[in-house]
Amino acid sequence: MIEIKNLSKHYGTKKALNHLNLTIHQGEIFGFLGHNGAGKSTTIKSLVSIIQPTEGTITVDGLDLVEHRLAIKKKIGYVPDTPDMFLQLTAAEYWDLIASAYEVDSLEKQERLQTLMKLFDMLEHQEETLSSFSHGMRQKTILIGALLPDPDIWILDEPLQGLDPQAAFDLKEMMRAHADKGKTVIFSTHVLDTAQQLCDQLAILKKGELLYNGSVETLLETAPTESLEAIYLKMTGRHAQEAEADHE
Repeated sequence: MIEIKNLSKHYGTKKALNHLNLTIHQGEIFGFLGHNGAGKSTTIKSLVSIIQPTEGTITVDGLDLVEHRLAIKKKIGYVPDTPDMFLQLTAAEYWDLIASAYEVDSLEKQERLQTLMKLFDMLEHQEETLSSFSHGMRQKTILIGALLPDPDIWILDEPLQGLDPQAAFDLKEMMRAHADKGKTVIFSTHVLDTAQQLCDQLAILKKGELLYNGSVETLLETAPTESLEAIYLKMTGRHAQEAEADHE
C-alpha cells in the first residue's frame, strides 16, 4: 500500500501540488487524470524520488520514502513521460544497466528479457542505439527496462504514448495481469477511454488540487446520462474555468 499525506510541491510562488492525500492499494490499477500542469507528473516524480516535495510524506508498505529510499526504489519499475534518455547506449546496454542496478540474477534476466523482447518486437533491435530509434521504439526499450526486474510496483507516466496498437494492447493486458496478481500499477494518461477501460481507481487533478478520488463507476454514477469525457471536462475543462472566473 502507498500512502501520500499532505504532499505539496512549490516552485517559488507557484503551487504545482497542494496538500495531496491519496491511498493506493495493492491489487489495483490506479490512474491519474488531468490537463497538462495538473500535478500528475509532479506526484509521480515524487513517488520515484526524482523530485523532493516541499512538504508531506510518502510511505510504501509502511516504509517512509525519505528514510528507506533505496529499498523502496527497488520495489518500483518506472517509465518516465519521455523516453529520450541514455540515447548513446544500445538497447542491450540499457537493459544491462537496469539489470545491474536492480541486481537481477543473470539467468532470470535472460529469461525475462527474451520474453519481453519477443512481446514488444525488439529482438532484432537490441544492438541498435536508442538515438537511432523512433519515439515508439524508445518507449518500448524503456518499458522493457522497467519491467525487467519484475518489480511489485509499476509507475508509468503516459506509458502508451507512441506505442503501436499491438504494443499498447499487450501493455494494457500486462498491467491488468500484474494488478490481478496482487501487485500495484500506477499510471497517468490523457486518454479517457483507456482510463475507463483499465482503472480500478482514479485521481483527477487540476492545478495541483485533487478534484476526485474514487472508482470510474462511482464517477459515472454522478451523471448517468453522460460520458466520462463529459464529466471530466465539466470538472476540469474550459467551462469549469469560466464558471470559476464568474464565481470569483
